[in-house]
Amino acid sequence: MKPDKDCARGLAQLEGFLLWNAEVERARRQARRFTDRLPWLTTAQREDVERVFIAERVAASRESLTRIRDRTDELREEYTGRYVRLRARCVAVSAGAVGAATCLGTALTLVLR
Repeated sequence: MKPDKDCARGLAQLEGFLLWNAEVERARRQARRFTDRLPWLTTAQREDVERVFIAERVAASRESLTRIRDRTDELREEYTGRYVRLRARCVAVSAGAVGAATCLGTALTLVLR
């Protein structure tokens, strides 16, 4: 592969890693805030509730990101198809315009002789 593509892919992976870690940390903070509102929990209960809360939040985030990724792939395919058709139309119209201009120029040349 090209070094530029390797760098771009590495940066994208690093960004994904950092974003995911931030999501997990946010889930931890939310779990702590939740258990802080339940002062009657024992330490073991608090840890269990936090663990379950984090697991559920991370699973929901993963599911959401998977749906977003799938939809992004669908949209990419759709818009790529549209772009290919639009490009073909533009080329056809341009070729037609050049052909029409050539015919008109030839006709004018023959008429004006």
